[in-house]
Amino acid sequence: MLTLTLVIVTALLLQTTVFGEMRLLGVRPELLFLVTVVFALLEGPNEGAVVGFICGMAQDFMLHEPKGITALTLTLVGYAVGMSRHLIVSSSPLVPTMVVAGATAAGIAFYETTAFLLGAFDEGIAGGAKIAALAALYCAVLTPIVYPLLRRVSTASRPRRVVRF
Repeated sequence: MLTLTLVIVTALLLQTTVFGEMRLLGVRPELLFLVTVVFALLEGPNEGAVVGFICGMAQDFMLHEPKGITALTLTLVGYAVGMSRHLIVSSSPLVPTMVVAGATAAGIAFYETTAFLLGAFDEGIAGGAKIAALAALYCAVLTPIVYPLLRRVSTASRPRRVVRF
């Protein structure tokens, strides 16, 4: 739990400080989506949902956004990616990149739709599609850097099984 908390806090701080200023056509990377999807791919649906909820609540309370929408979105994204991980049979290194890009685009589209229904998003369909596509592209570019680090953290934090005869 300590390493997971450290990863989430680091991602949140990087997203709000360093990457908050580095925008690609007006869109910033969504590191918490990246962290949620990678942990869901590595650990499964339960862990993906828990990591998504924690990341979402952290982002909701750190930023001035409607509370709970990001938590709901990341919980659903983490659970869905975790449930679909057994369907991935390819060992290609591009698979995590494609999954992160697709899940980020779908998650941001869900977030924007929910925020629009609550009156908190007024970009329109074209603006929302642009944000979702560019954020997915940004996360896809960052995946080859972040995925190996999170895989190492994930495997190092698992309890060791001891077999006694």
